[in-house]
Amino acid sequence: MNRSISIGIRIVAAFVACALVTGLLCAAQSAKELNLPIAPGPFQPQFESLAQYQCPDWFRDAKLGIWAHWGPQAVPMMGDWYAKHMYVPGHPQYQHHLETYGHPSTNGYKDIIPLWKAEKWDPDRLMALYKKAGAKYFVSMGSHHDNFYLWNSKLHEWNSVNMGPKRDVVGDWQKAAKKQGLYFGVSEHLGASFTWFQDSHKSDKAGPQAGVPYDGADPKYQELYHFPAEPGDTGWYSNNPRWQQQWFDRIRELVDTYRPDLLYTDGGVPFGNEVGRSMIAHLYNADAARHNGKPEVVYTCKQESKGMWIDDLERGVMPGIRPTPWQTDTSIGDWFYNKNWKYRGADWVIHMLVDIVSKNGNLLINVVQRPDGSLDPEAEQILAEMADWIAVNGQAIYGTRPWLMHGEGPVRAKGGHFKEDFSYTAKDVRFTTKGDDTLYAFLMGWPTEEQITIRSLAKLPGVSGAIESVALLGCSDRLQWTHDANGLTIRLPAQKPCNYAVAFKIAGRDLRGFKPELAIPPAVAIVQPDASGGYTLTPEAADLHGDLREETQGGQPNLGFWDRATDYASWRIKFQKPGRFKIVATCATVHADSVVVVELAGRKLETTVPATGAWDKFAEVQAGVVEVTQAGEQTLTIRPRDEKSWKAINLRSIRLVDAGN
Repeated sequence: MNRSISIGIRIVAAFVACALVTGLLCAAQSAKELNLPIAPGPFQPQFESLAQYQCPDWFRDAKLGIWAHWGPQAVPMMGDWYAKHMYVPGHPQYQHHLETYGHPSTNGYKDIIPLWKAEKWDPDRLMALYKKAGAKYFVSMGSHHDNFYLWNSKLHEWNSVNMGPKRDVVGDWQKAAKKQGLYFGVSEHLGASFTWFQDSHKSDKAGPQAGVPYDGADPKYQELYHFPAEPGDTGWYSNNPRWQQQWFDRIRELVDTYRPDLLYTDGGVPFGNEVGRSMIAHLYNADAARHNGKPEVVYTCKQESKGMWIDDLERGVMPGIRPTPWQTDTSIGDWFYNKNWKYRGADWVIHMLVDIVSKNGNLLINVVQRPDGSLDPEAEQILAEMADWIAVNGQAIYGTRPWLMHGEGPVRAKGGHFKEDFSYTAKDVRFTTKGDDTLYAFLMGWPTEEQITIRSLAKLPGVSGAIESVALLGCSDRLQWTHDANGLTIRLPAQKPCNYAVAFKIAGRDLRGFKPELAIPPAVAIVQPDASGGYTLTPEAADLHGDLREETQGGQPNLGFWDRATDYASWRIKFQKPGRFKIVATCATVHADSVVVVELAGRKLETTVPATGAWDKFAEVQAGVVEVTQAGEQTLTIRPRDEKSWKAINLRSIRLVDAGN
């Protein structure tokens, strides 16, 4: 018998035996209630109780955090999700692993961990750089999906104190942050680890090692790679109660040991049930006990909360001002070190920061570290340029609040995850405020003209605001300016005070007494007909009302986060001639029988959206036929029929198909 086949049979036999035992354990676990103790206090694991949470002022004032998204997965220098994709044949990371370290049946992720030495990691030096660059809080990785802990865990032997650098990474980062006076946070990506890491239990389907299980199938390493998942347990969060209990116990150990000022979860509320809510309640109660009954801690995750925690967007922004604080998390490069990625520049970081702050948000930016813990010269240059910029403009960022509108100009950013590349120019303006007497207006570039006009500040009938002085931060010149019905016109000095974005400080009385919505009507794209005479209404062209925003599912944009029955979307359409049009909506939802109403040309069409089975599984829904009796502009609106019948949907497009006569 072939030796590799013989080894494979023995490993498979062990795997099957382990799976049988695991199944019995899971059944026993699910038969009893989970143990979810929370600290005593006002918060309970129900949304109604969590709704009493209020974001602390320190977070609202801080605006900028720096993140160390760093761990053993940096070692191959091949980027994010290496520990998963090294077990996926055909993926570049699998091929790299095969050629560099050997086949994952014998040389798996467990063999990468000892190679992470962090021999040049100097947290004190880095934290000083981060503070100078403008960070007011710092976030350490706690554990990524790779199930390797960067803290001194007593519950899990696969941690950075026992292996790899043999240092308490979380603890050492925390000490460095406190020395610099920065608030300290920890990110946990552990909730998704169980299903994420199941590829390590599989094997090649073809080739010389076909059928030989990867090292994750070896029961000896089950604590790292997890026990096998039940069939069908493939979601981002596992439905396995045994794993949910482990997650709760270990994240509670993390927050109780280090008492972070911020806890970040990579995903929605873990497991979408009482397990995740219990952790949030415990976090709030434990922190409240240390702060006279009011929590000063921040919890952030990728699920809309209406203020119960801080909503987080990954690599994206909000379309406008949010009533509650929120956060963008993003990176100057890949999430883990990737030798093939080019860094984004300081201009991009600064533009993101200004736009986000103008909308009541914070920016958490990952500064990518090499496996040894050092930074590339390019990364240090970005930090140096950020430091120069923040030294001039910091007063217009820290401690500010949003104005009446976030800005004006051609860039119309649609909200959602993975939307962060915008071509800002000097025509794009962003606003922040301090009280009613100070307004800051950022230009996202330096104009080529000798003067600029900020139209949002037009002196229109009914405007009670008055401007008394205008200054340019970093410039000692006395500026010439006029204020009239066209707006605030400022003559620019000969030299710009800094690169990338400049800030005007506008002082006066009742600066919230302007009417920018009248001075600048909202810009809405006008949909034109296609070659067939029909129309396709896309997320990019939509005017969004409420908290509805653009996201990406299945690699294509759609409108999502449609949780409220009061939210709706509309499009302006340029009809070249009268006609009859069949209306077809492309939707996805896990819910059954959401009822929407489409309004066009004085008609209302009501239709029911059936469950499609997944948020990224889209299907066409026929809404009916509308007759447009004359050429010209019309507005199509789609909205929920009522609150009682509404269940969230994702909308990819609406097509108006020529139905003939």
